[in-house]
Amino acid sequence: MIEVEGLAFAYPDGRQVLFGVDLAIARGERVAVLGPNGAGKTTLMLHLNGILTPGAGSVRVDGVPVTAPNMRDVRRRVGLVFQDPDDQLFMPTVGQDVAFGPANLGVRGADLAERVREALAAVGLDEFADRAPHHLSLGERRRAAVATVLAMRPDVLVLDEPSANLDPAGRRELAEVLTGLDLTLLMVTHDLPYALQLCPRSVILDGGVIAVDGATVDLLADEALLAAHRLELPFGFDPRYSIAKSTGLMP
Repeated sequence: MIEVEGLAFAYPDGRQVLFGVDLAIARGERVAVLGPNGAGKTTLMLHLNGILTPGAGSVRVDGVPVTAPNMRDVRRRVGLVFQDPDDQLFMPTVGQDVAFGPANLGVRGADLAERVREALAAVGLDEFADRAPHHLSLGERRRAAVATVLAMRPDVLVLDEPSANLDPAGRRELAEVLTGLDLTLLMVTHDLPYALQLCPRSVILDGGVIAVDGATVDLLADEALLAAHRLELPFGFDPRYSIAKSTGLMP
């Protein structure tokens, strides 16, 4: 579903961030992108639907090159959810925010209303269409931002730090939404337990390249590996125990 080959990128000030990223994600996979601050995680994410353009290398989505002639199709296929939901919620009501994307694609009338209803139901905000976004909690706003993307009926959902600053209930509610989606999912996160909960596979991006690619539980159980890439688990968190408990293998 996603093919990144030799992706390199430098910002206009000359700062090189990506130095040749290779990453392949199959349809339906759930993959976490981990790494220290400044590793290029968000920069990589912004290449997946053409917000940034590679200095070298290529990005393909379901075989379609992420280039200017294909941008309309790519941006329908790949939905980005930013860390700050206020970057995506700008209309007077939640329903209008959710309708904005498909309406720009020419969806109208009953079909548009169904898109809005379907997307809000998927994130547990069925009754929120007429609410003002700024009256919602952070967790509700983040789920509303997910709904604005789901209304486009994408094939790939890319999230930047989805659990950041959420309280435990908001974190759980968002996880329940994400686990219920039948999509290819790529999640940039510093929240290692969240990566373990949602993504069977993780990659560590460091120094502008993919340094490690493997099963999330194996990566998180390797203390030396985490330390080498400035990653830390919460105190007392045991990833193997957490997996065993969640699968019913341990009381």
